Amino acid sequence: MSTCETRGAAALKSLRKARGWSLAYTARALIDTARRLGQPLSSSVPSVQRSVARWESSKPILPSDRYQLLLAHLYSRGADGHVALGPGSDFAELLDALAYLGEADAHLHELRALLVRTATDDGTGLLALLGPATQYSMAVALADPTRADDALLDGLRAAVGDVNSQVGSLPFARLQLLLAPVIESCQRLLAGDVPEPLRPELRTVAAQAYTLAGRLAFETRDDQASRALYAAATDAAGQAGAPWRRAVVHLSHALVTLYSVPGIGAARELVEAAVRDARTGDSVRVRARAHALQAEIAARAGAERHAQTALSLAWYDLDRDDDGDPSPMSFSADHLRGFEGLCELYVGDAAVAHDVFASSAEALDAPRERVQRAIVSTDQALACIRLDAPEGAADLLHNCVDSAISTGGRVPTLRLRQARKELRPWRREGFVADLDDHLIDVLGG
Repeated sequence: MSTCETRGAAALKSLRKARGWSLAYTARALIDTARRLGQPLSSSVPSVQRSVARWESSKPILPSDRYQLLLAHLYSRGADGHVALGPGSDFAELLDALAYLGEADAHLHELRALLVRTATDDGTGLLALLGPATQYSMAVALADPTRADDALLDGLRAAVGDVNSQVGSLPFARLQLLLAPVIESCQRLLAGDVPEPLRPELRTVAAQAYTLAGRLAFETRDDQASRALYAAATDAAGQAGAPWRRAVVHLSHALVTLYSVPGIGAARELVEAAVRDARTGDSVRVRARAHALQAEIAARAGAERHAQTALSLAWYDLDRDDDGDPSPMSFSADHLRGFEGLCELYVGDAAVAHDVFASSAEALDAPRERVQRAIVSTDQALACIRLDAPEGAADLLHNCVDSAISTGGRVPTLRLRQARKELRPWRREGFVADLDDHLIDVLGG
């Protein structure tokens, strides 16, 4: 037996004993949880008790998928009945224990995403992503900002990252609910007497939170709130003293502006500001993303030479050694291929665009990339239409419809409508009628 398995068994036992539960009580609690979830166990209390004991034994076994789900629901709620999924929670300890016992990271991510969804099913669970220690620190600091500390900022930063990681797994409206406590806390702390040494990092966390909140407000069609949040994010990032962070804000703002403001002028101004900040910043990944969006804007304007130049700069940036990049996961070659496809779609070869989109969509397979994959697939459908393959376009769009409705994404929905307009010449064909029926069923037309 490995040391990791020993640690996993010990962690499960420690969790149980910390709650004062016997093996028999835990077995009864699991059976009750299964009944509450509508998945009653056929096993008796003694049988379930033996399973619990095996998980904690000197030669432990990994709980089955079904028992993992029951344990997750059991340990996600505290004695007060409130859901806690953040760092330091029993649920977080459970996931660590299952990892030690050999469960795959991908499965643990799915399990966590399911519990986050459950926590927001009834509109409650607003503090679910904040661990108990962070919730306490937040309450103390909001009452007296001079008592804010690094641990609180770490907790807030983790919560923002947590919400961001759920994009594509949860509807945007639910993500807004989960982020709301962080936004309010940042606003109140920045307006309060937070110790001066903490203020730069607080501004950084606030910029990240406001940027994500601005995107979520856009996705839920609250453009006024979105603009206000992006303005706050730009101010906070500017005061944080890291140009690449302000470039990130500008890029996110530019993307939502492209779809909420007529024309491309306003979006172009934000992209140019992002490029200026990115060129003086420390992140080549952010610089690559800025040049990629610059290429898209140019392509949409029909400026082929400008688009190709910006695209070349983006590839140059990505090819550079990015060891120590402060934003290593913000942009990848798979993302850039999507922009390359857009340039081909608007000012190049539709056949090349189709193949590039297909390759990019296939590579964007992480849950966090679900929205981006839907956008790329919709663009691939546009390429099909320009290649006089409308039926293939309709097939692609059926999958995009499902993704758009599951996430509530505004951009995929807008891209869908654009693609459907391009299918008007074939409106009497059965494949277009089937697509329209699908759109009406899930999007209301």
